Amino acid sequence: MSYAPIVQVRNVTRLLLSLLAHRPENPAAVSARLTEWKVELSAGTIAAGAVTFTVTNVGSIPHALEVEGQGIEQATGVIQPGASATLTLTLKPGTYAVYCPVGNDSHKQLGMETELKVGPATGATALDYDAGTMSMRTPGIKAIRVTGGGTVIQILPGPFPFPDSAAPILQQFGDEREGLESQVKNGPYSNNVARAAGTFAFTAWDKGATRDSVDGVAEFATQDGARWKLVLDRVQTKDVPHHPRFGGVILGLYYHGNTAVHTPLVPTINSAVALWAFGHLYKNGTLVTDNAMVHVMLLSRTRRDGDFALACWDCSKNKVDELQLQILPGPGEPKFDAPGGFLFVNWEKSGSTKSAN
Repeated sequence: MSYAPIVQVRNVTRLLLSLLAHRPENPAAVSARLTEWKVELSAGTIAAGAVTFTVTNVGSIPHALEVEGQGIEQATGVIQPGASATLTLTLKPGTYAVYCPVGNDSHKQLGMETELKVGPATGATALDYDAGTMSMRTPGIKAIRVTGGGTVIQILPGPFPFPDSAAPILQQFGDEREGLESQVKNGPYSNNVARAAGTFAFTAWDKGATRDSVDGVAEFATQDGARWKLVLDRVQTKDVPHHPRFGGVILGLYYHGNTAVHTPLVPTINSAVALWAFGHLYKNGTLVTDNAMVHVMLLSRTRRDGDFALACWDCSKNKVDELQLQILPGPGEPKFDAPGGFLFVNWEKSGSTKSAN
């Protein structure tokens, strides 16, 4: 009689029992909600060990979730609106950045980031954990000083030069699409430009979504000989159509075009600063409005020398030296006495310096 089969069964049983005895605990569960423009976690602090993130995109455009820190940098794939994904990681004690990486971190720059604190695993002793790694990051206030330079041009209403490139992006828009399509035919992003003259310098402070600040003055003459002066004195923090967050100061942004960050009717660019503000606007020395809506970007060059036509649909690799100033009437106010009822002026060779305060 042979006992080999019985011995083999016993050995397999011992192996299974050993595996079960050393099986890791079930992962902790953290839910994450992604929307424009924030990341919300169901827990801000968890114990070290395995964790499964269940990530739901409740926004209106694609997003993703990335976890970075303590030697880890892992992300989900792109999650379409209304869809979900999971991400399981093993985290050591420390502080982790949790953010949306879509658009070369543009969504992160727009506010889609938070922190997850991971404490010692259950049963760990004080020797197992360095409490210093749990301290919250307190970045200093960031500021940028921008000075306009080079040729000054006024951009006038006209047809959008990249309708075919913008068409698939416009399909993602609902009620806004009709208004955007009208801008394709005769809007503010055109090759209809005129030489102008003037100066523009400002300082912008990135202090957080509701505490940003700006101080600056633009003075320029338009194609009809009118003299304009804009005094920037406060940022705007309310949403308006076609913009992800019409308000505040954002330093460093991969933006526009096919980046999953509105608006579509602008080439893809990198910016040193993008800001949305209100200001006092004067024409020939007379106050037009103290509630002008202003959008400013120091961005990678979009226009070529000579005729200053838009030269690229993806301009993100160009030098950052083009300063754009767009001014619109305040809510409920009449259009400006200018072509199209708006003012759009560029300084084509501009520069900036950054500081920590």
